[in-house]
Amino acid sequence: MADTIADTRRLFTKPQNLNDAYGPPSNFLEIDVSNPETIGVGRGRHTTYEVRLKESCVRRRYSDFEWLRAELERESKVVVPPLPGKALIRQLPFRGDDGIFDDSFIEERRQGLEQFLNKVAGHPLAQNERCLHMFLQEESVDKNYTPSKVRQA
Repeated sequence: MADTIADTRRLFTKPQNLNDAYGPPSNFLEIDVSNPETIGVGRGRHTTYEVRLKESCVRRRYSDFEWLRAELERESKVVVPPLPGKALIRQLPFRGDDGIFDDSFIEERRQGLEQFLNKVAGHPLAQNERCLHMFLQEESVDKNYTPSKVRQA
C-alpha cells in the first residue's frame, strides 16, 4: 500500500467582521428597547429603558448595558459591539439644554441600545451566556452572579 501524506496546508478563510459575527441567525430574537423614563433628581437623576422580549419585559439603565457589555467581553469568546457613547460633554453644567435628559439624545441613545442588544442576541455564542439571559429576563440584575453558559433544551 502506498504511503499517504497528510495535507497540512492552511485553509484560508475570509476574516470575520462585525456584520458577519452579529448577523441575524435562524433563531433570531427580536428585542425592543422603548419607553424611556427619566426618574430621580439631581445627581440621582437617570433614564431607564424598557427592554422587551417576546415573553418578558424589564427596565434597564445605561449602566446596566455597560455591565452587560463588560461581562460579555470578559466571559465570552465573541467580539462585543460598542455601546452608544457616554456623552460626557452633555453632562457639563450651564449648557442651556437638558443635556443627557434631552428628548433627542434619549431617543438617539435608545436606538443605539436597541441595535447593541439585537446584535449581541443575534450572535450564537452570546446567546448561551447567563449574563445575557439575566439581563433580558430578570427584574433586577445580580451583578454578583456566577458566570456560566445556559443550556438549551
